[in-house]
Amino acid sequence: MSATELKIRIVGDPILRKKAKKIARVNPEHSGILSQMARRMYESKGVGLAAPQVGLSCRMIVVDIGSGLYKLVNPRIVSKSGRQSFEEGCLSVPGIYIMVKRARKVCVEALDENGDPLKIEAQDLLACVFQHEIDHLDGKLIVDYASLLKKIALKKKLANLANEKLLQSEDKRSKL
Repeated sequence: MSATELKIRIVGDPILRKKAKKIARVNPEHSGILSQMARRMYESKGVGLAAPQVGLSCRMIVVDIGSGLYKLVNPRIVSKSGRQSFEEGCLSVPGIYIMVKRARKVCVEALDENGDPLKIEAQDLLACVFQHEIDHLDGKLIVDYASLLKKIALKKKLANLANEKLLQSEDKRSKL
């Protein structure tokens, strides 16, 4: 599977709302998928990408805010502190930005692409991105953080994104 085969899933795709499965044992295939995810993230000009966003129901994320690439398996936040707000966008919810309140500092435990344990202390933007990507592993999207009024305002735009995805899928099938 190449990075070009890893298509970004758009809001409305059911996999984005499912809790991803924990990986029992990291193997070389996982390392390859993480590398492909990183390529797709960079090609899409993102700073993070979770496996469900490319159609894979497993607990893997890649993150790079410009200070180095993290490839994480089974990441989990073990502690958090402080508060911050960022206007967040998402590759799976294109064109929509939501002000999200998150912890300012987090401690993330995970496995690296070789199955070795990692502990990462992150703050500010990096902490925000880890929280955002781990949300994806639990089926949560940035729109879930929107106020009721914002959700009402976004309803039509989100429906259009979902319909656009559906039409693209039908168009591809009709060309086969």
